[in-house]
Amino acid sequence: MEKRVQQILADIERVQENLLALSDDIWLNIEHNDSQALQKGVEFKLNFNQKLDSFNQNASEISQIIEQFTNVHIEVADVAQKGTPEHDRIIQELDTTQPYTVDENFTYKRPYGFILQGQAYKGINTWRNLYELFCKQLAAKDIKRFQEFVDSPDAKTVRGGVFFSRDKSSFRKAIEINSGICAEGNLSANTIRDRIKLMLSAFEIESREFSLYLREDRNAA
Repeated sequence: MEKRVQQILADIERVQENLLALSDDIWLNIEHNDSQALQKGVEFKLNFNQKLDSFNQNASEISQIIEQFTNVHIEVADVAQKGTPEHDRIIQELDTTQPYTVDENFTYKRPYGFILQGQAYKGINTWRNLYELFCKQLAAKDIKRFQEFVDSPDAKTVRGGVFFSRDKSSFRKAIEINSGICAEGNLSANTIRDRIKLMLSAFEIESREFSLYLREDRNAA
């Protein structure tokens, strides 16, 4: 039963991510120079966002009561210390599949693993989990620089929103990174891609030092 419960917990998160991706898709395909189409799009987004917030709240509560009753949690990613035989095994497994970069479209695609500056992770089920592990590695590498980035203008959206906060209540779905720093986890795959891309640049990490791997159904729409 454990594997089935883990699969259900992962499916709940993936549905949330796919709904965010659908919302992005619809918005991008609206003819924004057509006032009538734009108005309908705005009405859709407002209604959709409200319903999605309610759905996410219910989904989080369902996941929580399942985990509390079964004592089963979503499957964690496979990670090992660099330089160990286990880490070499993970690297070899990832290298047998096609690597992707942060310049590609990940709508409706599922992550499996990534390599950042030689540190490999596999067995990832959701983009939220991938983003969490990515941020945690940067924070572990240089927490002072990470904290400086958190407070910098680079860690803000064009509308003044923040990527990170020390107040988890400011986010819809907070991810705890390090030392009381939280990130927003309620993001679509491509929004996470964009934030990773920005952070690679801010931390002066070359794009070739980050490789991303998708699950076998990566081409499914």
